[in-house]
Amino acid sequence: MRHDETPTLSPPAAPGTPVSDASSPGPSPWLLRIVTLGLVLAALNLRPAITSLGPLLEEVRDGLHMSGSVAGVLTSVPPLCFALFGFMAPRLARRFGTGAVVCAGMAAIAAGLLLRPFVGGTAGFLAASALALMGIAVSNILMPVVVKRWFPDRVGTVTGLYSMALALGTALAAAFTVPLTEALGGSWKTGLAVWAGLAVVAVLPWLPLVRERGDVSGPAAGAPAPPALRITRSRTSWALACFFGLQATAAYITMGWIPQIFRDAGISAGTAGVLLAVIMAMGVPLAFVIPRVASRLRTQGPIVLVLSGCGLLGYAGLYLAPAGGAWLWALLLGVANCAFPLALTMIGMRSRTGAGVVRLSAFAQSTGYLLSIPGPLLVGVLYEHSGGWGLPLALMAALLVPQTVAGMLAGRDRTIEDEC
Repeated sequence: MRHDETPTLSPPAAPGTPVSDASSPGPSPWLLRIVTLGLVLAALNLRPAITSLGPLLEEVRDGLHMSGSVAGVLTSVPPLCFALFGFMAPRLARRFGTGAVVCAGMAAIAAGLLLRPFVGGTAGFLAASALALMGIAVSNILMPVVVKRWFPDRVGTVTGLYSMALALGTALAAAFTVPLTEALGGSWKTGLAVWAGLAVVAVLPWLPLVRERGDVSGPAAGAPAPPALRITRSRTSWALACFFGLQATAAYITMGWIPQIFRDAGISAGTAGVLLAVIMAMGVPLAFVIPRVASRLRTQGPIVLVLSGCGLLGYAGLYLAPAGGAWLWALLLGVANCAFPLALTMIGMRSRTGAGVVRLSAFAQSTGYLLSIPGPLLVGVLYEHSGGWGLPLALMAALLVPQTVAGMLAGRDRTIEDEC
C-alpha cells in the first residue's frame, strides 16, 4: 500500500455518505464535486480575516488608538481563538454533523468580517474578529476530517488541493486589501469588510451537506466501539502539536508583522502588502506539491529541514538588508511558511482510522495554536521596547530550532494507535 493510501472507513450508511463496503455504492459523483468545491471555497476563507489586517495594521492602530503592545495582542487573537474553539469542533461535528458545522463556520466568518470594522472601539473590533476566527477555528479542525472521510484513498492529493486554495486566499487578501481600500474610497473599514463577500459565497456548497449526519468519529453501525485513544500518551501526538504550534507562531508573526517590517524599511504600504502576498503565494504551488511528496516518503524529516533552512535565510536577510533584498526574503519565507500543509498531511498520515484523525487533528491543532499565542504578542512587545526589529527577528530565527526538532520527531513512520 502506498504511503498516501489510508484504510477505508465505514460510517453509518445514509444517502450521500461514503461507505467502504465494496458491495455498497459509494457517494455520487455530483456529491463529491460539491464536497470538493466546498473544501476549496472554505479554504479560501481560512486566512483573509488575518492577512487583510497586516497591510492595514498601521491604519487600524491609528484609527482605534492602539499601542504597539495592544496591536501585539491583536495579532495573538487568531491562535487564541483557534485553540479555544478548536477543541469544540469534534463534539460539534458529532452532534450536528461535519457539513453543518463547516457551513455555520463560513457564516460566522462572513458575519465577523462584516461587523468588525464598524462596531466601534478596540473591544468591539476584537469581539467581531473573534466571531470570524471561531468559524475559522472549527473549519481548520474539520478540514482534515472531511478529506479523510470523503477521499480516504487520496489524502495527499486532496490535502494539497485545499492547502493550495488556503494559500491562494491568504495571498489574495494580502495583495489586494490595500488596492481595494483605495478603490473603495480609502477607508480601512471598507477595505477590511469587503472580504465578507467571499465568505458568503463559501456558505453555499455546504448547504446540501447540512443534514448529512455520517461521521468518521464514530464506529460503523452494529460494530463494536474501538478502544478509546489516550492521545496525550502518544509522543507523536505531542511532537506534531509542537511542530504545528511553532509553525503557526511563525505564520502569525509573518502575517501580522512582516508588512510592518518592510514599511519601517522604507517600503510603501502597497508594496509591503504585495510582498506579504508573495510569501503567501509561494504556498499555492508548494502546498499542492509538498503533501503529495510527503505522503510518498516513509519519513518527512528531510522536508522539515529544507523548510527550516529557508526560514533561517529569510530572517537573516530581513535583518541585514530588509529593503535591498525584500523580494528574495519574501520568496524564502514563503517556502518556510509551507510547514503548514506539511503538518496537515502528517495529521492524516499519523493515524490509521478516521476516529484517530478526528482526535489527532483536534489535539494537534488546538494544542499547537495554544502554544503559538505568546509569539506574536512577544514580537510586538520587543518591537515597542527595543525600537527596532533586531530582537524580534532573533526570536523568530531561534524558534525555528525547536520547530525543526519537533518536525523531525512528528515525521517518523509511525501512527498514534501504536503509542496510545
